[in-house]
Amino acid sequence: MLSRSVDITSEATQESAAGSFYNGSRMNTNRPTALVTGASFGIGMELARIFARENYNLVLVARTADRLRQLASELEKSHGTRSLILASDLTEAGAPAYILDQTTRAGVRVDVLVNNAGFGQFGPFAESDLAACLSQIQLNVTALTHLAHLYLPGMIERKSGRILNVASTAAFQAGPMMAVYYATKAYVLHFSEAIANELQGTGVTVTCLCPGPTATEFQKRANMLSTRVFKFGAMDARTVAEDGYRAMVAGRPVVISGLRNWLVAQSVRFAPRRMVTAVARKLHEAVAGSQ
Repeated sequence: MLSRSVDITSEATQESAAGSFYNGSRMNTNRPTALVTGASFGIGMELARIFARENYNLVLVARTADRLRQLASELEKSHGTRSLILASDLTEAGAPAYILDQTTRAGVRVDVLVNNAGFGQFGPFAESDLAACLSQIQLNVTALTHLAHLYLPGMIERKSGRILNVASTAAFQAGPMMAVYYATKAYVLHFSEAIANELQGTGVTVTCLCPGPTATEFQKRANMLSTRVFKFGAMDARTVAEDGYRAMVAGRPVVISGLRNWLVAQSVRFAPRRMVTAVARKLHEAVAGSQ
């Protein structure tokens, strides 16, 4: 008999349906559970599919309940996966506490936390919308830190657990025209490496996945479709997700997806910082004739 999904919707998310138990079935306690933020598209969606393939229950978090329901239905049919759906906007300060409350109420033990949700904004910082800048910091940095702090104590107590934080190759240098985004991803990388070290010997591991340009909805939201950085090509989200999953299972602190991205990230260590910043600016300029 196929398993079913549990649907609980954040009160703060007005666009989604009222909270209810979707199909009325709770999770299989014989399976571990992975909580994935930003699960409605891109790398987050592909990670959810991989965890389902590997016989995990799932807690799917994103702003849009409809997309999460579609994904939960797909995973139920293909893998018998039971999913708890949480439609919640992580740019809201109370969202992480809400997520913990809902997983606790549902009796869900989170064995793997995947902090994937994030977004970027393209353009000069001084001309950027301040609210959008602060929302980037809230989502990319504060919510990630908050969720890690909420779920780590239980993992440490059980002497078992994994955290997968999704950063970017943007973490390795400054990024003119995307100053806030690059800075937030540098935080994610350094934070992940630090707590990975602190958690040695606890049975809990932390892995930071650093993708380069990836074919998702990110570039459209960030208004980057015409920039050189994506004209040079992008990896597919499934390949990036597989790299991240394998590194997490192996307990590696950092993984850079793709050989070219790895080479670029390493080259930054040896080039003058002013040169690196200038090159990043050039890559963010629009290609002539692009729409």
